[in-house]
Amino acid sequence: MNAARIWLQATRPRTLPAAVAPVLVGTSVAATQDVFSVPRFVACLLGALFIQVGANLSNDYSDARRGADTEDRLGPVRVTAGGLVPPKAVLTATWISFGLATVCGVYLIAVAGWELLVVGVASIAAGVLYTGGPKPYGYAGLGEVFVFIFFGLAAVAGSAFAQLEDWPIEAIILAVPVGLLASAILVVNNIRDADTDRRAGKNTLAVKLGREKARTLYAVMVYVAFLIAPVPWILGELGPWLLLCWLALPLAVPLVGFVRSHTDGPSLNEALARTAMVQLVFCVLLSAGVLLS
Repeated sequence: MNAARIWLQATRPRTLPAAVAPVLVGTSVAATQDVFSVPRFVACLLGALFIQVGANLSNDYSDARRGADTEDRLGPVRVTAGGLVPPKAVLTATWISFGLATVCGVYLIAVAGWELLVVGVASIAAGVLYTGGPKPYGYAGLGEVFVFIFFGLAAVAGSAFAQLEDWPIEAIILAVPVGLLASAILVVNNIRDADTDRRAGKNTLAVKLGREKARTLYAVMVYVAFLIAPVPWILGELGPWLLLCWLALPLAVPLVGFVRSHTDGPSLNEALARTAMVQLVFCVLLSAGVLLS
């Protein structure tokens, strides 16, 4: 495997739609008020991607140091634990990625307001402390909660604020389904790794609940996301076009069954990628529905 492919693997490209999706939704909410700045949108998009990549690299580095990524794990080989990249190089790449996210954040703070400083600092801190630091929250079963907060609430509402310099209620409501689907990606990841995580002392939610209950949680997250999406229409804030996102149900329903019926690593790796794609399709359709409303 050449160096470019190794570094691409380190970024975990299957998870990157989770960074793009909330920016689309938040920006579409702002556009309903006839506000859209291309530079602000690009800065939000790049900032979210760099934070996601930085978090993935930080997780790769920290899990290797803690012994969580062993040879018998079912997921793809991690570059640090697998000896593909020296730990120092992964750590350097982590901070370069967070540094680039900071550059995007500085621009957004300058043009939109200091509130985004809080969002940005908290997001980077969450990325580092997921499996790093003295008490990583990912080892205490709180990973899904933080993903919901930072790849749902913070990312959607923050993207809307970057355009409007305000916190529209529609963005906050629509952040809930976006965050649930982002968290569902992590649930699949942790279902796959439950056995090796348990041996390494990484008490993810899947370890605490057990695989069967974690699969039920996954189903609830996916289906509740579709149920909440029309709420701004029900409240009269937006129109029935929000139901466009339900066109993603034919992708989501069989996937829930697939996750419930498969336990092998390759199948759950596929499920992870398919969950990320469901989230992206859902959010593209939801954004279109917002714009048409």
